Amino acid sequence: MTAQTVQQGDLVTVIGLEVHVQLETDTKIFCGCSTEQTDEPNEHVCPVCLGLPGALPVINEAAVEAAVKIGKAIDADIPEETRFHRKNYFYPDLPKNFQITQYDEPICADGELEVAVEGTRRTITIERAHLEEDPGSLQHVGGGIDTADYTLVNYNRAGTPLMEIVTAPDFRSPGEVRAFLAELEEVLEYLGVFDAARDGSLRVDANLSIIPDEEIDGDDVDEIGDEALEAANRTEVKNISSHKGAEKALAYEETRQRNAIQRGRAVEQETRHWDEARGITVSMRSKEAEKDYRYFREADLPPLRVSHWKDEIAIPELPSARRERFQEEYDLSEEAASKLTSTKQVADFYEDVAQEFDPDLAATWVADELLGELNYRDMEITDLEGRLEEVHRLVELVADEAITAKNAREVVLRTMLDEGDEPDAIVEAEGLGKTDADEVQVAVKEAIEENPGAVSDYESGDDGAINFLVGQVMQKTGGSADPGDVNQLLRAELEG
Repeated sequence: MTAQTVQQGDLVTVIGLEVHVQLETDTKIFCGCSTEQTDEPNEHVCPVCLGLPGALPVINEAAVEAAVKIGKAIDADIPEETRFHRKNYFYPDLPKNFQITQYDEPICADGELEVAVEGTRRTITIERAHLEEDPGSLQHVGGGIDTADYTLVNYNRAGTPLMEIVTAPDFRSPGEVRAFLAELEEVLEYLGVFDAARDGSLRVDANLSIIPDEEIDGDDVDEIGDEALEAANRTEVKNISSHKGAEKALAYEETRQRNAIQRGRAVEQETRHWDEARGITVSMRSKEAEKDYRYFREADLPPLRVSHWKDEIAIPELPSARRERFQEEYDLSEEAASKLTSTKQVADFYEDVAQEFDPDLAATWVADELLGELNYRDMEITDLEGRLEEVHRLVELVADEAITAKNAREVVLRTMLDEGDEPDAIVEAEGLGKTDADEVQVAVKEAIEENPGAVSDYESGDDGAINFLVGQVMQKTGGSADPGDVNQLLRAELEG
């Protein structure tokens, strides 16, 4: 749904995002504790990340480098000097009772990210992206956030490097939000600063307002003035942890607010919790204002001066650019190019295969066959680390016509993934080597002689009868003949 089609009942939905991204570093942002995930609670903690008196923070250079990479990817400004601040508020998972973050001098500002929404390209403004520390995590026992018997606190996550990416209120539907998050996650993975497989690696807070369209200047619902936004009571929806979850949470909240407005009830400005199990948002507290956080400068950390890193740090070709290049260089469809650039690992492997074999054959085997079988098994291409040469060998067997595409797909590839065997061993064990031309010709003649009824049907104009005869030949050759070749040989024999 595009921005120009979401006006329903003279109301316009306006959404802005705060996306919290865990950066992939070995240690936490202000101490040397490991960021490795563990089942043992409160194992990776120290005086710094527990906020004990006298403990001093030291900035993690790898986290700053990751922030600069993100700034380059979203074409953001990186100022000459950026600072850290203390954001003061009490949550049980913040052991210091304040969060070290960035306030009015973020490391990245005025960026953008282009996304495709139903075939239309839209540019989403990213107002700022700043570094901060992650709080700990809460485990609600015996129910949800509002019904639990008690809550446990695990500080293993406290101090993990976070990049908070704040967009302008540019979204007009939950579907646009989902498309943006998918594109953003692809970019972050290409940069090598983010691992989607980590629990809690991406969390979203979304601000949603419903604005009467008469308060919009002009006819374009993309252009909403500051006064209209200030006048609208917005809700912040927290605890969103996936693209699909964001779409569902915001669709629910959009409907809830529209129903309230249409029934003459006021929408309260508040923070609401997305209860994924129940599929609803529930009220948590009144929405804080900026003044409530009592920001002041973090005296224990000096200013950062890293603007020159933007020229010195290289980033890879990003997914949108790679999609366009794949379409031009390899003559792929937009759909195929999108599949093949879904992750950097997939794109790299495709290019490796396409350098040696026909690009269309490589696209079929990587985008359709391999990714299809992996998806069916709930696997990722990263699960084949160290085994991609085996897939490359399978494509080689098909390209050399050593086995049929059908056997390669239905027998060899599936056995490789399920049993872990190598392709050549599977071909030998299953006797899948292609039958030579003489053997196929013999099988064709035998099938014709043994099935006069099908031959008669074919000669009477029933072209479908040829499929039965193809099946008979395939059976005689143990599936090792090429069905297309068999079809041609049968027709030539019957019409000769």
